[in-house]
Amino acid sequence: MSRRNAELALVILAVILSYGANLLVAFASSKTVPPGFFSYAAAVAGIAAASHLAVRRLAPNADPLLLPIGLLLSGVGYAMVRRLNPALGGPQLSWIVIGIVAFIVTLALLRDARRVESFRYSLMLLGLVMLLLPLAPHIGRTISGARLWIRVGPLNFQPAEAAKILLPAFLAGYLATKREVLTAATTRLGPWMIPAPRHFGPLVLAWAISLAVMVFERDLGSSMLFFALFVVMLYAATSRTAYVVTGVGLFAGGTYLAYQAFGHVQSRILAWLDPWSRISTSGFQIAQSLFALGTGGIAGAGLGRGRPDLIQRGVETDFIFAAFGEELGMIGALAILLLFAVLVARGLHIALRARDPFTTLLATGLTVIVGFQTFLIVGGVTRLIPLTGITLPFVSYGGSSILANFVLIAILMRLSDAEARAA
Repeated sequence: MSRRNAELALVILAVILSYGANLLVAFASSKTVPPGFFSYAAAVAGIAAASHLAVRRLAPNADPLLLPIGLLLSGVGYAMVRRLNPALGGPQLSWIVIGIVAFIVTLALLRDARRVESFRYSLMLLGLVMLLLPLAPHIGRTISGARLWIRVGPLNFQPAEAAKILLPAFLAGYLATKREVLTAATTRLGPWMIPAPRHFGPLVLAWAISLAVMVFERDLGSSMLFFALFVVMLYAATSRTAYVVTGVGLFAGGTYLAYQAFGHVQSRILAWLDPWSRISTSGFQIAQSLFALGTGGIAGAGLGRGRPDLIQRGVETDFIFAAFGEELGMIGALAILLLFAVLVARGLHIALRARDPFTTLLATGLTVIVGFQTFLIVGGVTRLIPLTGITLPFVSYGGSSILANFVLIAILMRLSDAEARAA
């Protein structure tokens, strides 16, 4: 079976499973097919067919698993968002359509991803602007305690989602040209030989920016995500553990200082350490998330039959994984995690097959973004790590996140198509 025929079969399966999830949610409260279901079914079939045909035409040798996984995650995510808040179902479906359009446009315009390398410093500047834009007066907005949003007219969005594409592209271009200098160990530190201290400057800059995001935007999640991206890509380019050790030390020290100096960081970490003594205040949502996961057990209560609404604020964004855990149980939660694991594995496979450093690093960076973001949100709701307040890729409610993630998999598919043609 060819790659595109395999993709077609998986796309059809993703569409069928998405239909099933939406019908199960509806049948939990009614014995009839919900009004508007056939319009929804036609829209989903249309966007799935359009995306698959676009890949056949524009990237015929691309990886066959990335698009079906994105469609399935967004389809079941839509079902859960609509189940949690019916008013958000329409906007979420609209953003999925827009995301697919962006996916197709990216494949059409980005015919050679390596050309992006020459714009690396422009991408860096634009990425940093997007990351720090919510701090701008008048347009920056604070929602649920975090200053992540900007508002331009009627449009609200998170500019950091665009930075998830721009900064990996910059880092890939920068590290591909500087990796020999960054790799050379010329300075002795005790029994170790390390690169010259001046080469740690980019790491210190990334540390400073990540702390600024944590402190001023009150966003622990994005701070951890982008700093981890930089450290992992630096290690992928140089294979120097000194950068990893230095990076972890810098971030741990910065987090400790922020914990001592800023109340919102301290509150978040204390709620993680002991939510039970703070169950009526900062620990409420974490405790309810754990109750939901425990209630789900092995097989879950069934789609539409749980009580994830008890988590209250943010359940369709930050805590949507807990909602799936309650209604689909451990089996369903592991199935969702498996989809993300396959997505990450395919991204790393693309990186390993690449024939030039830029492609390797770009595929690595984009994959790290998806994988580490998933780890942050799942780890937060299960109390493995402090709650970070970022979205689960493709699944959580949020237009800018949906849009950025479909663009991200389009770039990975363009890279895989180029490598398959060159082989």
